[in-house]
Amino acid sequence: MEKKKIFKDLEDFLGTHFIYTYDNGWEYEWYAKNDHTVDYRIHGGMVAGRWVTDQEADMVKLTDGVFKITWTEPTGTDVALDFMPNEKKLHGTIFFPKWVHEHPEITVTHQNEHLDLMLESREKYETYPKYVVPEFATITYIGNAGINNDDVISEAPYPGIIEDIKSGRYFDENYKRMMLSEGGS
Repeated sequence: MEKKKIFKDLEDFLGTHFIYTYDNGWEYEWYAKNDHTVDYRIHGGMVAGRWVTDQEADMVKLTDGVFKITWTEPTGTDVALDFMPNEKKLHGTIFFPKWVHEHPEITVTHQNEHLDLMLESREKYETYPKYVVPEFATITYIGNAGINNDDVISEAPYPGIIEDIKSGRYFDENYKRMMLSEGGS
């Protein structure tokens, strides 16, 4: 049986791949790519299907085993996440601009390939009032992906991807993407 990883310092947290479900049912996948960059895929909620790579973020250790990550997306959405991985808990607050709440479909894409559209939409539509979503979440998966692993979040979410990851059908022993014979792309 594999020994449970204990998180204490930021170095323990970096390179970790998480899947978590907010109490409102929204499911997210998130990767601490390095000390200033995160990748994520959204599997449930109003922007399900959205995925982002190389998002600049601020990451700090608040106290042993507790980490705060914050960033602002090109959409104007602000995010603040407090990870408590030893307890398999997280608290997140997402501050959606009014335009994202009213037109979430615009953002449901690989953001990196549509930055101009995100910036254009941010200018075209109303920003305020912000739609604030503060929620607790349960971490349902923790993987040691290593630093700067571009295989972690490398494709759009598809039905069944979470099950493929959790069951060991998605990554090999080196945390590299395997080709799936069925289910995935």
